Amino acid sequence: MARPATGTLRAGLIGLGMMGRHHARVLRSSEGVELVAVADPGGDPHGVAGELEVLASVEALIEVGIDMCVVAVPTRFHEPVALALAAAGVHTLVEKPLASDIDAAKRIAAAFEDADLIGAVGHIERYNPALQSLRARLREGELGAVYQVATRRQGPFPNRIADVGVVKDLATHDIDLTAWVTGSEFRSVSARTAYKSGREHEDLVTAVGQLADGTVTNHLVNWLSPMKERVTIVTGEKGAFVADTLTADLTFFANGTMPTAWDSIAKFRGVSEGDVVRFAIAKPEPLVTEHRAFADAVRAGDAGAADIVTMRQGLAVVAVAESMLRSADSGETVAVPQV
Repeated sequence: MARPATGTLRAGLIGLGMMGRHHARVLRSSEGVELVAVADPGGDPHGVAGELEVLASVEALIEVGIDMCVVAVPTRFHEPVALALAAAGVHTLVEKPLASDIDAAKRIAAAFEDADLIGAVGHIERYNPALQSLRARLREGELGAVYQVATRRQGPFPNRIADVGVVKDLATHDIDLTAWVTGSEFRSVSARTAYKSGREHEDLVTAVGQLADGTVTNHLVNWLSPMKERVTIVTGEKGAFVADTLTADLTFFANGTMPTAWDSIAKFRGVSEGDVVRFAIAKPEPLVTEHRAFADAVRAGDAGAADIVTMRQGLAVVAVAESMLRSADSGETVAVPQV
C-alpha cells in the first residue's frame, strides 16, 4: 500500500491535445485537487493552460512539485514519461493504452509497483454509466449465465491518432470493458484487419475471442464508417443487455415466457421475445468519475480503495491487443499471454 496523501492534491498534466484539454477541465473542477502545472513540448493548441506556464518536459513538470499527474501524450511517449514520474514518486494516470507494446507496458507497471505508487490507466469506458449499471446487474445475476459479449465501435477516422492503429486505440476499450463487465480474462483471440485509408496502421479489425469462463466475444471496430456507433451487447440465459455508451442508455431484452401455440413455429423459433426494459440511470460524466476514483485511490494510498483501472490490468489489455495483431498477421487463433 502506498502512503496516503493528505490535503489538496497538487496535480500536473502532460499532453495538451484533444484528450489533454478535457483532463485540464476536469482537474480544475475536481474537489480537493489543484492543477498546478501543465506541459507539452508542442505548446497549447486548445488554450487550456490559462494562467499556467506551458512547460516543455516531464522533468520541468516534476520540478514544480506535484503529488499526481495525468499523462495524455501520444502512446509512443507513454513509457519515458511514465518512468520519469515513477522515479520521482508521482502517482500517475496514463491515458490508454498503457504503452505501445507489451514489454513497455510491463516496465511501466513494474516501475509503479516497485515504487509503491498508485498507477492507473485511462480506460474511460469503465466509467460509462450504462456499463457500470450493466456490470452491477450481471453481478446480481439478472442475466443468469453469460454466453456472449458482442461490441461494435465504429466511426470516422480521428486525425489526432498517428502512432497506433485501430486495435490499440479503439479496440482496447472493448477489450477492457469486456473483461471488466464479465469478470473474466481473455484466453484466446482470432482477428482479421484491413488497411483501407493509406496509413501504415490498420483501420479495421474484427475479432472473435474466448474468455477464461468460456464466454464467446465478438468485436467489430473501425475508423471507416460515416456514422459513430458504440454498442455492447451481452447475451445470456435470461435475455440480452444492450448498452449504448454514446447515450449512456441500458436496455434489457428479456426472453419470452409466453408459449408459442403455433406448432410449426414453436419447433424452430427457440428463444422468444419477451419484455423490453429501458433503465433510468444517473448519467455523470465518465471522465469526472474516472478522476474522482483516481484521486480517491491516491488519498487512500490504496489502488483497491477505488474503482481504478490498475496498470496491471492495463498491461493485460495490451497483451490482448498484441495477440489480435499477431492473429491477423498469422491468420490463426492466438493464445493470449497471461500477465
